[in-house]
Parts: sequence; structure tokens; C-alpha cells
Amino acid sequence: MASKTAVNLLADKQENDLSPARRNVILFTLVLATTLHSSTILMVSTILPQLQGAMSATADEMTWTMTFNILAIAVTTPMAGWLVARLGQRRVMMWSVVGFSIATYLCGTSDSLAELIFWRFLQGALSAPIVPVSQSIMLDTFPKRQHAFAIGMFGIGVVIGAFIGPVISGIMAETYSWRWAFYIMPPFGVVALIGLSIALPKDKILSEATPLDWTGFVLLSITIACMQLVLSRGQRLDWYDSNEIILATFVAGLCGYLFIVHSLTAKKPFINLSLLMNRNYSLGLVLVFIYGMLNFTPMVVLPTLMRGQLGYPDALIGYVLGSRGLGAMFGFFLAIYVGQKYPRKSLLAGFFLLVVAGAWLMRLDLNVTTTELILNGILQGLATGIVWVPLTATTFSTLPPAVRTETSAVFHLFRNIGSSFFISLLIAEVVRSTAMNYQYMTEFVTPFTQTFTMPWVSGEWNTGSVESLTRLSKEMARQAAMISYLNAFGLYTLVAAAAIPLVLLVSKPQTAQGKNTP
Repeated sequence: MASKTAVNLLADKQENDLSPARRNVILFTLVLATTLHSSTILMVSTILPQLQGAMSATADEMTWTMTFNILAIAVTTPMAGWLVARLGQRRVMMWSVVGFSIATYLCGTSDSLAELIFWRFLQGALSAPIVPVSQSIMLDTFPKRQHAFAIGMFGIGVVIGAFIGPVISGIMAETYSWRWAFYIMPPFGVVALIGLSIALPKDKILSEATPLDWTGFVLLSITIACMQLVLSRGQRLDWYDSNEIILATFVAGLCGYLFIVHSLTAKKPFINLSLLMNRNYSLGLVLVFIYGMLNFTPMVVLPTLMRGQLGYPDALIGYVLGSRGLGAMFGFFLAIYVGQKYPRKSLLAGFFLLVVAGAWLMRLDLNVTTTELILNGILQGLATGIVWVPLTATTFSTLPPAVRTETSAVFHLFRNIGSSFFISLLIAEVVRSTAMNYQYMTEFVTPFTQTFTMPWVSGEWNTGSVESLTRLSKEMARQAAMISYLNAFGLYTLVAAAAIPLVLLVSKPQTAQGKNTP
């Protein structure tokens, strides 16, 4: 990596040389680039039904277009620090935007599921440095007293972009076709590229960058990929009855162990594990992992529920998901003024609201109204907005500026891994639980079931004809699926509740400064 002293001097120089207007222009362009990146992560969530028909794929196969995109981001995000040391922040940002725009366009030209997954993987890999490098530039550009404001505005791009994407993709898919959900993005990428080329300062060569620790990078990549493979294909292959799942689990465990040993013994490891000695940073990684699990998951689970069980059109699904953005907007602005002054209280309030939102989702049924889903989405967005600003501020408050790019990359790595793993886990739970619930219900549908001998109880449901059995089977499938979604929401609520005790261990930035810095 580049010299720590040189990085500190560059950060101080940028802070002193840039005018307030220039700083705001930089912030705007960084937010635009980050919004584009974030909006495409889950943009396919609202067009899954169209994609499923066009690609002749099952529902769990279509989720690979999201999980592999997040997986690519997770695998390549830690490279951000090395890329910046080799190329400079400005070049990394501009090339990432270019690669992202091209890959997004090619996603729209895909004619098969394998082709779409490939371009989605490439889209995530090429755009992965955008978020950590943008955050590092932002923290270097603004003085520390303005970090809460800058983090709040930057969070709009990181989090709200994920809400904007489904809305836009739903509208474009319903108006034209699913391809236009991708075609609409590259022109904005060109705008972001022009803004970055004008606003960002020229790169300065600080010192000779160290070579990439390829051993650490490969071991970490294999570990993450194998763990994702286990979660994505476990349900389809009947988990550990499959040799593939057993092998993937063994390889993930072995490579994970070797990565830890290598990182602790190498002179220049891919990820510096000694930074975990910093209390707020290590707790921040755990909390942002949980935050990643909670942030994106409802946006994957809810569209399949709304389309498959409630019959919502794509555009309406997009509006329901977009309601989270409205709540998040309020949450961010509230956290800007409250989050830095009362970080632990803000974190507690945010995760508590996520528990409330999850408990609310657990009470849904097939008669749920659109208004109720929108209000729940606003509550989820409000909670995520409240959490993001104090979580980011406290995580980096006791770290020196020299390690900002590296630690920011790991921070967002944990967020993306949490999202990818939990999405796969909940999709597997929905598929597993639906089959089990349906099988359990069939035990009560026989010619000997007493309920069917009482018309005033059974109503129109009976076993007297093939047509009646077909209607009964469809209704049982709907009810079985609904129960499985409630189980998924239960796991969501449990994870949100697990974060609350951890928040109590976070030190306030004012009192922790200098104590926990490695």
C-alpha cells in the first residue's frame, strides 16, 4: 500500500485547498456514481417474473442474477485499496464507472440465463470499487466536523439507490420490456463519468505501491464463492446429501482457515487483520454485516410474494419497494443531526425499528393491502437511514486516515457478504418451507376428512371432482407459500434483534478516540 504519511498529508492538503463549492460538487458526483451502482444491485427484483419467463428458469435460479452480482461485489471490493495505491482514486473511479456502464448495457442484450448471470457478475466486479473509494474520497475531502453531513448525503447514494433501481426497472419493464430496465442506466453513467472527470482532483503519485497479495486474494475469493455456492444450491441439491455441497463446504472451510493463517503471518497481507484490534472497527464490521442482511433482503423476498401470491403488476411492486426510499430519506436527514451526537442511541433506535418492521411483516396474510406494505416499507427505510450514519461514523472514528480506503473496502465487503448470504438463506427457507407446509396440508385433504362432510364449514372446497381438487390444490399452495414467507420474516426479525446487544458495546467516538487505534 502507499505510504501512510503521504496519504495523511494528501488528505490534509485536499481538506485545506478545496473550496466549499468544490467539495459540494465532488460530493454530488460521488453520490450520483454511488446511486447508479447501488440501484443496479437489486434492480432485477421487480422484473423477476418477466425474466423467469424470458429465460425459462425457476424462481430460485433467477435469484442467482442478484446473488452473483452481490457476490462479485463482495469478492472484488477488498481490491479497492490496492487499486487506489496503483492507479489513484480518480482513475479507479472513472474506470469503474466505464466498466459498470458497459456491463449494464450488455446485461440488457442477454438471451440466456447463463449470459445474464455472467454480465451481472462482471457488472458487480467492475463497479465494486465505487462505494469504498467514494467514501474514502468523501472523508478526505470534508473536514471532520462535517463528516456526519457528508456521510448522510453519501448514504443517500449507497442505500436509497437500492430503492430507486426497483422502481425504475418496474416502470421500464411494464412500459417496454425487461431489457430497458438495463438500457436506461448507461446514459446516467456517462453523466457521472463527465462529472467525476471535472470535479475530482488529479491523482498524485504518493509512493511505489506494494504488489497485490494474490495468495490472500485468491483464498478469500474461493472462501466467499464456495460459501455462496452452498447457500445458493443447497436446497436444490438436498444439502449434505449432495457431494457437491460437501465438497464446497470443505473447500470453503479449508481456504478460510488458510486465509486467516496467511493474513496473520504475511508481511503485506491482502487484508490487515491487526486492524480488528480496534474495538469500534471490529464491532462495526459485525453490525454492518447484520445491516447488510437486513437492508436488501426484503427487496428480494417481497417482490416474489407480491407477484406470485398477491398478483401485483411490476410497476406497483416497484412503487411498494420505492417507499423504503422515502423513509430512508427522512432517516438520513434525522441521523445527520442526531446520529453523531448520540450514536449508540441512534443505532439502538434504528435496529429496534427494524425489529418492529419485521414483527409487522410476520403478521401479514393474503389479504394485506398495498397501503400496509407501503407503510411497512417506509418504516424499514426510516430504520436503515437512522442506522447508517452513526454506524459509519463510529466504525471509522478511531481509525487513522491512512487506512481509510482499505478499511472502507472491508466495511462494504462485510455489508455485501451479509446481503448475499442472507438472501440465499431466506430463498432456500422459502422453497423448503413451502414444500413442507404443502405436504403437511395434504394430510388433511382426504375423502375421510370430516370437515368436507360439513358444507357450512368447508364452503366451496370439496374433493368431489378433479376441478374441485385443482382449486383446492392451488389454494393450499398459496397458503403454504404465505406461511413460508412468514417464516422468512421471522428470521429477519430475529437477526435485527440480535444486533441490539452488540450496539451497547460500541464506544462513543469522543471517548474512544485514541484509545482503540491500533
